[in-house]
Amino acid sequence: MKEMDIGEVARRCGLPPSTLRYYEEKGLIRSTGRRGLSRVFNADVLQRLSLIALGQCSGFSLDDIAAMLNADGQPEIDHQRLAEKADELDRTIQRLSAIRDELRRAAACPAPRHIECSTFQKKLAAVRPRCLNRIKPGRNQTPMDKRQKAP
Repeated sequence: MKEMDIGEVARRCGLPPSTLRYYEEKGLIRSTGRRGLSRVFNADVLQRLSLIALGQCSGFSLDDIAAMLNADGQPEIDHQRLAEKADELDRTIQRLSAIRDELRRAAACPAPRHIECSTFQKKLAAVRPRCLNRIKPGRNQTPMDKRQKAP
């Protein structure tokens, strides 16, 4: 099996050597030794790096990915975890689609200022109570706010 030093791996996969060292520290990849001061990897590290990149693109954390890779570099994919991630992505897509639609509606508002738009006012009123409920009375107030509310 062909061996490559860390510089060659970095060039071939497009990651900086610092990322490769970090992945090694996290147990995602493993060097086979050193050539002088450089770490040396088997050529199959490129496939493992591709699996890591695929996992990251799918929204998995490095810890999630590490749990899906066994010691010999082969994936041990939990099908239930994949289904859960797909469901999570569906919820994210729905939320982002709703936000996108609201932004488009706000952008198309004919009022000269959004604050004058009745539709925008309705949206503002619907959001206001949820945000204000997070602020407890007496907290998050400046000293001036407290003075103004004092009897």
